[in-house]
This record gives sequence, C-alpha cells and structure tokens, in this order.
Amino acid sequence: MATKIRLQRGGRKGYAFYSIVIADARAPRDGRFTEKIGTYNPNTNPATVDLNFDRALYWVEVGAQPTDTVRNILSREGVYLMKHLKGGVKKGAFDETACQKKFDAWKADKQKGLDKVAAEEKKAKLDAEKKALEAEKQVNEAIAKKVAEKKAAAAAAEAPAEAPAAEEAPAEA
Repeated sequence: MATKIRLQRGGRKGYAFYSIVIADARAPRDGRFTEKIGTYNPNTNPATVDLNFDRALYWVEVGAQPTDTVRNILSREGVYLMKHLKGGVKKGAFDETACQKKFDAWKADKQKGLDKVAAEEKKAKLDAEKKALEAEKQVNEAIAKKVAEKKAAAAAAEAPAEAPAAEEAPAEA
C-alpha cells in the first residue's frame, strides 16, 4: 500500500482549514485516512501549524510520500532535518545527544529569525499608524485654517454692516 501524507480540507467556504493526514494514495482528498498527525490553518498570519512531530517523523522514515504543500510544512517544522540527523546517527557520524543539540540549535535559530520578522512587522505597522496620524493632523489643521478664515471673513463682513447702523442710531436720537 502506497501511503501519502496529505491535507484534508475542512472549514467553511472561503475559510479553509486543513488536517494533515496519512492516507492511501488511492483515497480521495477528503476521504478515508489512516491517521491524523496535525492541522494547518492558512488563514492566520503567519499560518498556524499544529503537528505531532514524532508521528510525522515516523511516517516520513517508513516511506510515506508527502504532497508538495505538506513537504514544505514538514520541512519548516524540521521533520526532514531530524530525519537527516538520525541518518547521521545510524551511520555513526555522531551520537544521539549531538543530533538533539544540532536540532535544538536549529530550532532556536529559526525561532529567533521568526521573532525578528515579527518585530519588524510590528514596527512597520506602528510607523504606518504614525504616518497616518500625521497626515490626519495635517488635514485637520488645513480644515481648521479654512474654517478660521471663513469666520474671520464673515466677522469682517458683519463689522462694516454694523458700523453704519450704529452711526445712524445716534444720529436719529
């Protein structure tokens, strides 16, 4: 039986949510599966992946073929790196503790990179908000200036009209 690691679609229309499953290669996309090893939600930023790492590693080691999207997910999660490192342990290049240290160092470096990207994105968002606020302040100042000019013009137009009326009133008295 040829097994595949594939995505099984769920969620509502326009809001896809996927399960990462082990299935027979002949089974339809949303059909029968052997085991569910995780979930993938592409609607969040960044996409959320919840994966049973040990089971994914097991299935990759026994020869299950992932689809392209699942291969990318497994690669980002480090399943293929761990498979590679375990191959080195089997060949005697290094021991299990060195394998785990290398994997932990990779995971920490990856997390640091993700944190850096998140911080840059947050900073860019704050800068955009500041620029929008400054632009809004300038627009409000321009509107306030126009309103002040209209009020001054209206007051200037009323002042000469009141002055002759004030002069006529004492003359009649």
